[in-house]
Amino acid sequence: MLLRNRAAVALGLRMCSTHATGGPAVETARPSSDMSEFRKVFSKAKHIAIITGAGVSAESGVPTFRGAGGTWRKWQTQDLATPEAFSRNPSRVWEFYHYRRELALSKKPNAAHLAIAECEARLRKQGRSVVVITKTIDDLHRQAGSKHVLKIHGSLVETRCVSCGHVAMNQRSPICAALKGKGAPEPDITDAQIPVDKLPRCQETDCRGLLRPNVVFFGETLDSHVLTKVEKELDICDLCLVVGTSSIVYPAAMFGPQVASRGIPVAEFNTVTTPKTEYFTYHFQGPCGTTLPLALARHESEVI
Repeated sequence: MLLRNRAAVALGLRMCSTHATGGPAVETARPSSDMSEFRKVFSKAKHIAIITGAGVSAESGVPTFRGAGGTWRKWQTQDLATPEAFSRNPSRVWEFYHYRRELALSKKPNAAHLAIAECEARLRKQGRSVVVITKTIDDLHRQAGSKHVLKIHGSLVETRCVSCGHVAMNQRSPICAALKGKGAPEPDITDAQIPVDKLPRCQETDCRGLLRPNVVFFGETLDSHVLTKVEKELDICDLCLVVGTSSIVYPAAMFGPQVASRGIPVAEFNTVTTPKTEYFTYHFQGPCGTTLPLALARHESEVI
């Protein structure tokens, strides 16, 4: 199997890390930026895996909440997006995620999202497959029309009950009356201190438990069922694209290099090089909304 170290992956904590954990030892060379060469490889691929990160969403105006500017009010994301923070102050954490939900719900898919979705639909008619393995939580891939999406960090427009565990799609705006107009990010805004019984509650019969965003908080275990599906897709892919991701958050950062270690072509699309660029066959620098539509457009050899 591709992801050999199942203990590390199945337990796979969402971590902010720039250190590799036993990455593949492969001979590296400078990646090619020859688009015509990539297009030849693309034209022959039967199972394409596309790994996407926050850089794709950023081109739609969705903040990444990473790095020096990744703050809400006076808090760093890593201080808010944890199970401990939610347990201590669910009102504050819900204000933060309400702000993020409302932002995401106001955004539209960009050219990169649309190119991926169009490619999936087109290749499906040819008996070929495209899977999106995404670290994004904003639902823009689904809005663009992508059908085969594996969300390894969850979704802003899903909720999970902390009592009964029920997961539901939830696109209400606002998600509850008490959060209407709340969540402003400016550092001088004080917490709303919403009573817990006024926060989003489970609608399942006889439950009414507290809801939380169905996202993977820092320090939480990734969904082993999703990771198993990811492993299967990476095992069978014959072309992999790594799009708009910094390749520093594990375990997702190792997906591309692990595919490359099998001798499978991997193409990176990013505005900058990353710590994993050297592992890949191709690197296309620039906005994903510009480079990806060119890469995934219909090839002259395609018969529809």
